[in-house]
Amino acid sequence: MRDDEARALLRRMFDSAIAAADPARAIPCNLPAPPRGRTVVVGAGKASAAMARAFEQSWNGELSGLVVTSYGHGVPCRRIEIVEASHPVPDAAGEKVARRILEAVQGLGPDDLVVALISGGGSALLVAPAEGLTLADKQAVNRALLASGASIDEVNCVRKHISAIKGGRLAAAAHPARLVTLVISDVPGDDPAVIASGPTVADPTTFAGALQILAKYGISTPGAVLEHLKATCEETPKPGDPRLANTGTRIIATPQASLLAAAEVAMRCNILPVILGDAIEGEAREVARVMAGIAQQVVRYQQPVPAPCVLLSGGETTVTVRGSGRGGRNVEFQLSLALALRGMPNIWGIAADTDGVDGAEAIAGAIVAPGTLQRAAALGMRPAEMLANNDGHSFFEALKDQVITGPTLTNVNDFRAILIAAP
Repeated sequence: MRDDEARALLRRMFDSAIAAADPARAIPCNLPAPPRGRTVVVGAGKASAAMARAFEQSWNGELSGLVVTSYGHGVPCRRIEIVEASHPVPDAAGEKVARRILEAVQGLGPDDLVVALISGGGSALLVAPAEGLTLADKQAVNRALLASGASIDEVNCVRKHISAIKGGRLAAAAHPARLVTLVISDVPGDDPAVIASGPTVADPTTFAGALQILAKYGISTPGAVLEHLKATCEETPKPGDPRLANTGTRIIATPQASLLAAAEVAMRCNILPVILGDAIEGEAREVARVMAGIAQQVVRYQQPVPAPCVLLSGGETTVTVRGSGRGGRNVEFQLSLALALRGMPNIWGIAADTDGVDGAEAIAGAIVAPGTLQRAAALGMRPAEMLANNDGHSFFEALKDQVITGPTLTNVNDFRAILIAAP
């Protein structure tokens, strides 16, 4: 297989994964029954603006609403107000709109309907500090968690317990109205309690669990945060809470569905797809070494399947930040993958975030090819040192091997494909 053919096929698979999670495709077939009273739409996440547009285009009755999305991810809506705020570290715009969203769902009755449009990124965007805490407190904790290597469910456990809106608190505020949540999943396992820190669903985690996570990763937090967590004043709504009795949740797009869409692209090209999992977690560089080992087994022994094939996976890896480079979990994965493969022929790979943003960079991810390390050496780069410095974006920028999509207006987490051509 030629290099340009392999790269084009990887990109088509990635594009198909994104298309499978397009809100315009997922929303119309998941509309709730119309209410006798009012319809109020709220939402948060990188896909929430596109979800809002799809909802209002499909909804026949009256409605009003307010949704927060990440900067650059907004789309024009006629009846639902779209506000942009900061991700992954929250800002004042996010705090202001979160308070307004809480106000929007209060005072409704049992004949009214609240539709919550939730997607990945909502945790940072829907920021309402718990009583006694400030935005600066939440920003400090958020930065420390993101750099710690903690898993997304651990990160969100802490976020829930320093928030006035996450962990089911938004649903409690909307009671007694009927609440329907439409969710695009970006987390391993598709657990609605983890996606965007579950603002509209019961929360099984606790204050004690949040404290244990901070201790586990040695995270230093502002004194007010520790005092709040130790005080355990008011737990998040738990399963069985009567305020959540009139709620329902529908997951309308998932990482698995996107992997299946990519698999179809591969099969049309007579490439055997092997889906390794949609919920793979762990340190990005370590997961890459494992994936490289599987790819090498295919090349050397035609196991577990013969080439040509493609190894597909999703999930959310983590990066423990030790360096000062321009990192992101997908470019970290790819740099580690290239080092582990050592230029082995007939193997190409793509790793990219389906929202179009890897880490804090407006780059989705990168492509690795058999010649990646040779080309890097010709440019005088030292890949192992750059990996140690968490500098994946600089590495792939120099090679012009970045994957750039712009905001995709959806988010089903990371997409990875390792293509192994026949010798």
